[in-house]
Order: sequence, then structure tokens, then C-alpha cells
Amino acid sequence: MFQAFMYMAILLIVIAMIGFTYRAIKGPTTPDRVVALDAIGISLAGLTALISIVLNTSAFLEVILVIGILSFIGTVAFSKFLEKGEVIENDRNR
Repeated sequence: MFQAFMYMAILLIVIAMIGFTYRAIKGPTTPDRVVALDAIGISLAGLTALISIVLNTSAFLEVILVIGILSFIGTVAFSKFLEKGEVIENDRNR
């Protein structure tokens, strides 16, 4: 019974990721695409966690952390690029 719930949760996350991918490709605005990419990263971390539970292993915990960190950094970089037009500022106030 527990395995059936896990497989249903995995299926629902995969369906959600398909929707997020559609929004990332066809999004009407760039902020919509950024939010969709962030949602894909979060869903990927959740999917990895569910697969780790189904396989009864803790080997994927580091992978989940890396996915979360990369997703956060990517979202911050995209947001900064949308706001200021550049990610890394080379202007030094001396």
C-alpha cells in the first residue's frame, strides 16, 4: 500500500514537471519562465527524495542538496539579470 502511494506521488510530480516544462518554454513573460524553472528544480529535488524512499537508500541525500543549491543560485541569478540586466557587476566605487 505504501509503495502504491509512493508511485502515485512520483507520477504526480512527473506530470507537474511536464506542465512546468511547458510553462518554461511557452511562458508569456520571462518572469513566468524563471518561476517555472525554479519549480522544475524544486520538483526534481522532491522526485529524487521519493525515489530515495522507494529504493530505501540514503545515497541520494547529497544529490538533493546539490539540486536545491543549484536551483536557488539559478533563480537568484535570473532574477538579478531581469532586474539589472547583468549578473556580475564590474563597477567598483573607488
